[in-house]
Amino acid sequence: MNAPLKPPVTAPPVIAEVLADACVSISNLKANPAAVVAEAQERAVAVLNRNRPVAYMVSPEVWEYLQRLHEDALDAALVEERMGELDEATPVALRDLLD
Repeated sequence: MNAPLKPPVTAPPVIAEVLADACVSISNLKANPAAVVAEAQERAVAVLNRNRPVAYMVSPEVWEYLQRLHEDALDAALVEERMGELDEATPVALRDLLD
């Protein structure tokens, strides 16, 4: 006698978050890269491979803005770190620094 039929075990679907206003497959990117680059000047474009984001394309202005935000975050972290060292600081008058 045959064993009872069991439903196949399937993995839950993998859901990838896409953080862009537009998506393009790698195949379409290869077919028409100029159009995708032009679109990326207007809005963020996610490049997908097998329906998962593998890259994002943004305009140079957006990239520069993101770089400035990153640098600001690093500076803020440095300020926080140094605020903990105030007890080791040497007091200095502003006029002494300007002379």
